[in-house]
Amino acid sequence: MFQWIGIDHVQIAVPAGCEEEARRFYGEILRMSELPKPAVLSHRGGVWFQCGHRQLHIGVQEDFHPATKAHPAFEVSDLNRLREQLSRHGVTMKEDVPLPGILRVHVNDPFGNRLEFVETRKG
Repeated sequence: MFQWIGIDHVQIAVPAGCEEEARRFYGEILRMSELPKPAVLSHRGGVWFQCGHRQLHIGVQEDFHPATKAHPAFEVSDLNRLREQLSRHGVTMKEDVPLPGILRVHVNDPFGNRLEFVETRKG
């Protein structure tokens, strides 16, 4: 019998030719570390990043349409600092109703994909 261990990575679709803009947004603004893609996949385009203990794969999709409802939620340790970082770079944020013990904010990446950032509050 197999057991679920967790999520290995999340993939976000983007249009062709997006790599530099993805590096700027996910690498420079969000401060995720870029990972080398395996050589066997490099011809597909896109770029991979480390996000905590998981990976974020930015993958090229030929008939790209941004994900405006479905989205990954990234947990951060200091949501206010992330808000400041996003604000410094002119990223528009949409506050959302806090859930019990969770603060959250939504943004769109440069390609129109919805992203959520959450901070869990203890106590």
